[in-house]
Amino acid sequence: MILSFAQWMQATAFFSALRQSWFVYPAIMATHLLAIALFGGMVLLTNLRLLGLAMTDRSVSDVVGQWRVPKRIGLIIVATCGILMLGSKAEEYYYNIFFRTKITLLALMFLHGWYFRRSVYYNTEEIDKAPEIPIRVKVAASLSLVLWASIACAGRGIGYIDPPLNKLHAQTFPAATVLERTKR
Repeated sequence: MILSFAQWMQATAFFSALRQSWFVYPAIMATHLLAIALFGGMVLLTNLRLLGLAMTDRSVSDVVGQWRVPKRIGLIIVATCGILMLGSKAEEYYYNIFFRTKITLLALMFLHGWYFRRSVYYNTEEIDKAPEIPIRVKVAASLSLVLWASIACAGRGIGYIDPPLNKLHAQTFPAATVLERTKR
């Protein structure tokens, strides 16, 4: 059922055009990677502050509050580009163990955010009042760092797994066709 949906999605005119574009798909991938770098930097700084390892001259409330909106914007850009890339090559990703790992880790990250939302991320004033950073905050920040780093590693691994070409149905340009087009 999932494979059928993946094949249908990537066969739509929109995703087929995206996949076959010389400029659009690479621009989406570049935007995805740039947004990951910016979003990842904000996540790193926030978690290092929650651990008490960086920006200790600023309150946790200031750091978490000031990065909240930019992180959300970054996450929206990353997710949008990721969904566009997924739709373009859904069948390839279906067979990719790194993609499956990344999706599983993203689900765990969602659960992490849901679980720690009230006690940590929306409770920064209490954290600031505490004589030292509470253990639950350090656990949340450590888990966040491990999960986001794992997501990045799994995402990078996606490009190193060749899809089973004998199973793919997507229309792509063979190398000979690409060479002919560049000569024109």
